[in-house]
Amino acid sequence: MSEQRGSVGARPPNFIVVLCDDLGCGDVGIYGGRIPTPTIDRMAAEGVLLTDYYAPANICSPSRAGLLTGRYPVRTGLGFEVIMQQDDRGLPLSELTIAKALKPAYASALFGKWHLGHRGEAWPPTRHGFDEFFGIPYSHDMKPLAYFEAHAGSDEVLESAVDLPQLQQRFYEHAERFIEANRERPFFVELALSSPHLPPYPHPDFDARGFAGPYGAVVEEIDSIMARLLAKLAELGLSEDTIVVFTSDNGPWFEGSPGWLRERKGGGAYDGGYRVPCIVWGPGRIPAGRRAGAICMGIDILPTLLALAGMPAPADVALDGRDLTDVVMRSGPSPHEHLVLFDNEDPIGIRTQRWKYIASAYYRGARLPTALLGYDQLYDLEADPSENYSVASVHPDVAADLRDRLAAAKAEFAPYRLKEIPPYFKAMRGRLRQLQD
Repeated sequence: MSEQRGSVGARPPNFIVVLCDDLGCGDVGIYGGRIPTPTIDRMAAEGVLLTDYYAPANICSPSRAGLLTGRYPVRTGLGFEVIMQQDDRGLPLSELTIAKALKPAYASALFGKWHLGHRGEAWPPTRHGFDEFFGIPYSHDMKPLAYFEAHAGSDEVLESAVDLPQLQQRFYEHAERFIEANRERPFFVELALSSPHLPPYPHPDFDARGFAGPYGAVVEEIDSIMARLLAKLAELGLSEDTIVVFTSDNGPWFEGSPGWLRERKGGGAYDGGYRVPCIVWGPGRIPAGRRAGAICMGIDILPTLLALAGMPAPADVALDGRDLTDVVMRSGPSPHEHLVLFDNEDPIGIRTQRWKYIASAYYRGARLPTALLGYDQLYDLEADPSENYSVASVHPDVAADLRDRLAAAKAEFAPYRLKEIPPYFKAMRGRLRQLQD
């Protein structure tokens, strides 16, 4: 098995990152979920299950920016909320994406949801190193919605009508064609499914009458897409030359299950919004049947893929992500002393391998600084993975250490914060105040 297959002189592996939208740990069978996900469970049995993997943010646009750049989203200017229809923000062209970093050795494409800017120079994704794009500009609950298609080297962007129940199938079909066309060279594909984000639009082939309703049908469709993908790789003889990462951009929203984890998408620094499924599969290169408990994050994907490709990390980019090859290949320790957890652009939590310190929580529409109220939140995640009982008074030295780390993170990232709230959100807050009056 094949740590040797990734050695110098071997063909560089293909990479496929399957990024679901709002999929929670409790939505996947191997993590304890009740919705049938046999293919995803099989991937875990044949690969590495990351038990303590965190998305780069607890909401969509920041998380996607962090995954593609290997940097905490606040550094990219996209750490504040999500990009809305009237929003002019986008991923700066100066950012190094996975697609750019793998050039020219890799063909690259993104199929599915982008949500990193649909106006100005940030659009389309082919301006960020991808050779092809087919997908939607933002979440499928945002209107107006259309398919867009673009190719590197052309300014033409084609637009066509969306059939919502067929959305995920269309994304996959384009990914499959790209894989077939590039089978003879290394490729990188991000298959960014827009499900199970609400509202669910079940494909007619999947029964929406089960206990999880339409949401469960959509999750079962995702599992079937993974089955089609693995079968296609086998048919093309690419299974042993391809590494597939299956994960989610954040935890579940109003439906779906975070499993044993506290809170949901957008819920501050608690794990239910941040900690998501992550499986690394590659039968020719990745060990089988391992569970890796090291803390890691979506910002680690860029440096890890570069390392697996035998390429150096960029010398002129301040990466927050770290290479996870030792974690994946040998169940080694985390390369992180800690992970910083944000609420928008504000660091509000620190996760070490054992401990979690949280500085604030939401209550009745307000974000309360619990530490300033005299209530420190320190959780021992080995003993209390659901973050139910603070042990700050029992371990005051640990609480003080993590509080200091959080203060240092606030100082480090303060210069990257936006100077003012984006106009769309400023106007929205004004409308909310009027309604309250």
